[in-house]
Amino acid sequence: MKIESYVFLFVGFFFGLVGLVYWLLSYEDAGSTMLLGTFLLGSVPGFYYLWWSRRMSPRPADDPNASVEDGAGVVGAFPGSSIWPFVIGIGATFVALALVFGAWTLAVGLFLVVASLVGVIYESRRGGLV
Repeated sequence: MKIESYVFLFVGFFFGLVGLVYWLLSYEDAGSTMLLGTFLLGSVPGFYYLWWSRRMSPRPADDPNASVEDGAGVVGAFPGSSIWPFVIGIGATFVALALVFGAWTLAVGLFLVVASLVGVIYESRRGGLV
């Protein structure tokens, strides 16, 4: 995970440096704020991955002397397919659109968000698709 953390940290610090230069030369707040957000979107996961890479055993992909056989076996457990992340995304979109179109989209969005959260919880407790 060290390589992944270095990639994220490079992206974060690159945009941090670009944001600093942009702010010093333009004094423009919106672009500087967006570049600060991009700096955070790169550096926060980068530091998190770096923190985890020091606490976990090295993966075969991190060992320069590893062979293909070292990476054989179970890779990990992955969740099954579910419709609920899509439904919660649609609900969050309706909640955000309530700022433009009014309270009726807020009601629809909150209903979808609550229904999808109930669906996710029920599906995770019961197993399988709901």
